[in-house]
Amino acid sequence: MSVKVCMLSKFNTIFDSRMFKNEAKSLLKNGFNVTSINPRYGGYLCNLDFTTIRDKFLEKFFIYEGIQVLTYEYYQEPLDTMLTNIKRRTHHAFNDPLMEAGLTVDAEIYHAHSIYSLYAGIGIKRAMKESGKEIKLIYDCRDMNVDPLNNRPDKHKLMELLLHMLDEVDYLLTVSQSIKAWYLSLKPNLPIELIYNSPPLVRMEEEKIFNEAGLTACYEGIVHSQRGGLEKILRITELMNDQILFQFMILGGLTRGHRIVVPEKFKEQVTHHNWVDYHSIPDYMKDVDIGWIDLDMRFSLNRMFAMPNKFFSALNNGVPVVCNKGNDMENFIRFHHCGLVIDKYSPSAEDYADAFIYLDQHRDELKTMSKNARYAMESHYSWEFMEKRLVDVYHRLIEKDRERVYFLT
Repeated sequence: MSVKVCMLSKFNTIFDSRMFKNEAKSLLKNGFNVTSINPRYGGYLCNLDFTTIRDKFLEKFFIYEGIQVLTYEYYQEPLDTMLTNIKRRTHHAFNDPLMEAGLTVDAEIYHAHSIYSLYAGIGIKRAMKESGKEIKLIYDCRDMNVDPLNNRPDKHKLMELLLHMLDEVDYLLTVSQSIKAWYLSLKPNLPIELIYNSPPLVRMEEEKIFNEAGLTACYEGIVHSQRGGLEKILRITELMNDQILFQFMILGGLTRGHRIVVPEKFKEQVTHHNWVDYHSIPDYMKDVDIGWIDLDMRFSLNRMFAMPNKFFSALNNGVPVVCNKGNDMENFIRFHHCGLVIDKYSPSAEDYADAFIYLDQHRDELKTMSKNARYAMESHYSWEFMEKRLVDVYHRLIEKDRERVYFLT
């Protein structure tokens, strides 16, 4: 009989690359019985850009790409209530619909994908223990939900909540070495596995071909002033086209139905493809020469430590990355020589344009970076390697539970 796994989500959609496309599908492939619980908003599930899906997925329970999907109407208890309930060490005052849905699955392992879904997971764990069943709880920390550098007024309460909840976590998964180190500084004995936000290895029949007549840069993800703003994209494009033939491709854009408006004067140089299917990204990357990542590090330890999907997406397709100074991406790029790091926490458009011009003038180095990027993914970092780490964590938890049952009997 296969082990039941339940993915707990407060915000992630059924199209989420990490939770659904990679982790849930990998567990299913390796023999686990997987249920994903996802929120509805006003009765509807959401796309990646958080627009509602009104023409399908209307049932409370359905099967999608082999995964059982259970849905609930989104509701979040106030932070003060959550903190009080966690401190009480019981589940009776919890009023969380994700917890209620999770209890109906009756799984052996629950896998939470944010600090808020972890709260529901702890309620489930306490309730099931009271009924005589011990379950395992994984906290998948893809972001630092509690960021010491930001100025959120509730960050101290969030930190207190997190510290209490970590005591009831059986395994923590995270996405960068620095985030792993930060959690170990809080809880030195907490089992942690590093699972990067990597895509499956894309097939490349031959080495990447670069456009010798010019350059194409690509930004993938949400277009936002603190992580790849449109104004900076347009300014870089303007500066570059004064010197060489240059194109900027945007894969993604805004959320909740808002659309990027590219000024008429840039329509020939800046192409925008709205949120594309996860598996079709390599098709768009074939004509890209440089991946661009610009994260504002000034008030965010989370962005300082980040290793986002877009980073590995570029490398997977043999695309070198140009980014600003930070911790983990900077260290990765310098170690593998698979891109350029601007030695500033907040570079200007002029700084990035200078880096692009350098790569245009040093084509042999650009091609070497491309080969290095691809080799890093082939040899260490593609999802095929991360899948093994994930499945190993699950097997460790299963074996640990079996050892406990054997000892008790």
